[in-house]
Amino acid sequence: MIDWAAFFIVAIASLVAAAVVVSLFSLGLRLMTTAGRIPVVDPAEFTGAITVLSPKRQAKEAKRARKAAEANPLSAGQKRAAVVGAYLCFTLCSIAVLYGVYLIVPALHG
Repeated sequence: MIDWAAFFIVAIASLVAAAVVVSLFSLGLRLMTTAGRIPVVDPAEFTGAITVLSPKRQAKEAKRARKAAEANPLSAGQKRAAVVGAYLCFTLCSIAVLYGVYLIVPALHG
């Protein structure tokens, strides 16, 4: 027998948790870019349909990120506050994910 009320509670909790994690992470990225610390990640080599940037394109993107960071109108204190806020968002995001793992793992052994 399926307990449909419990099923819907878990489904809603999962959707809310996913929305919170994605929102915290995206807010953290937004704060990092606002502070002028644009994350530029070197692409890895993948097979299949994933496009890998050429070294020339990578250099162009890195140059564009440096120019955007230099054109930032925020003061040093505002940039620092944005970075602290970003790290806080990433920390809360990590805590939410670890708490979800904590809730799942004991259920597998019980």
